[in-house]
Amino acid sequence: MKRRTALAAAITAVGATLLPRSASAAALTPKVLVIGVDGLLATRIDAANAPHLKAMRANGIDGRSLLYAAPMAATSSGPGWATILTGVWPDKHKVVDNSFGGNALGSFPDWVSRAKAARPSLDTYAAVDWKPIADRILGTAIDTRHVFDGDADGYVGHDRTIADLSAAHLRDDRADASFVYFGQVDIVGHNSGAASQTYLNEIARIDGYIGRLVAAVNARPTRAQESWRIIVTTDHGHTPGGGHGGNSPDERTTFVLLTGDGITRAAPKTTRLVDVAATALAHLGVAAPSTADGRPATVVSSDPFDTVALGPAVDEAVDASILGWTAALPSGWTRENTAMSGGMTEWRGWSLTSDAFWSAAQRGQGRETFVRGRGTIAVADCDEWADRSDATGKTFDSTLWTPARTVSGTAVKVTMTHWYRHEGDQRGYLLARWNGGAATVLRTYSTDSVNGTETVTAAVPSGATNVRIGFRLVGVNNWYWAVDDVRIS
Repeated sequence: MKRRTALAAAITAVGATLLPRSASAAALTPKVLVIGVDGLLATRIDAANAPHLKAMRANGIDGRSLLYAAPMAATSSGPGWATILTGVWPDKHKVVDNSFGGNALGSFPDWVSRAKAARPSLDTYAAVDWKPIADRILGTAIDTRHVFDGDADGYVGHDRTIADLSAAHLRDDRADASFVYFGQVDIVGHNSGAASQTYLNEIARIDGYIGRLVAAVNARPTRAQESWRIIVTTDHGHTPGGGHGGNSPDERTTFVLLTGDGITRAAPKTTRLVDVAATALAHLGVAAPSTADGRPATVVSSDPFDTVALGPAVDEAVDASILGWTAALPSGWTRENTAMSGGMTEWRGWSLTSDAFWSAAQRGQGRETFVRGRGTIAVADCDEWADRSDATGKTFDSTLWTPARTVSGTAVKVTMTHWYRHEGDQRGYLLARWNGGAATVLRTYSTDSVNGTETVTAAVPSGATNVRIGFRLVGVNNWYWAVDDVRIS
């Protein structure tokens, strides 16, 4: 059988599924392929003739999430691909739109270049037809760089050429770390809209290219001695009528679809776009930098917030299909609301919510920028709470308490991912309650906090054997405090 016929047969037989290999895990050589499809709205894949993407979903990790929005960055290709390739959010790499003005990419190399720098013997590869990716983001030390100009020449032909070149590379070369980009889906999204049949047809065409790339991997003579990770991702979504850049859910929708040897089916709600670079580097045995925002997509959340089931809106005008709110708390966590009453049910004191639900409650007020929160987060939102008439002029005053933790030694560290947005007389208080006694203030927030991870160290009082940490927000129709991944050590 000719090789081309064999590849076609493999695609037909197994879709985009990686064939099993027989070598022992210790002997396997790690390989990574990241496939980027510009402007691919995840929610339209099911309606498309896309057997390879669907096979990857059925057999891999399908992590969907929402992007940032202004004021952090536009939901555009520049910020999106910079985030995917560097593994940090726009507030670090400073790409906020397609102009790339004022960027800090020199401090945050792409993951392919990082892999090459850490392991110079790796065979690295990139093929793109949106030139700014090569001109602005990808490093020049990558061994093979195929760069085409889709804006000048059209993307249809260049996408086809990229598929041809990349399939040959993946089949015949060492192909340790590869990035392959296709641009035409985004063009069709702009011209015809994500709701159109034309858009679905373009997804089907690119799906065929993805199938060819996976089949090329399966046809490698050394496949049985290799361990592969294949990731498909996108930089942003599209509106039904076409376009992106704003803060609607369709524009913000992204995904990280991971398949590979040893990967089993999962649909985590904690995956983020920055995890692409972290996943690739981890598989190649390259340490991620301390500045990285991502983590491998294979990491399973240990945050107790993510164990609580969420339900539909009560007072908020949020689509009932978004199950993203609850007043329930994980075991051992408690809420104190004795100093407040009334207001919107969902925000009557600290609540658990999702990015999708919280940002849908009121778009364009910065809620979309809590990108370092993952899955289910805790939110105290006195702005949304005050939207019901029975809260007019009233004070929001709620405290969220962790379970008691045993302490020893002279100090306790409280590490949290959070975003405190300040206004007026609003105050946030980080509290400690030692041995069940009166609350003491560890830190007061009266200006905007870091939008990320912060560690606060507290001295352990003499005789204290346990501590509960509290988060208290007090305000009158001001802003909010979002908290996630609280750790006490």
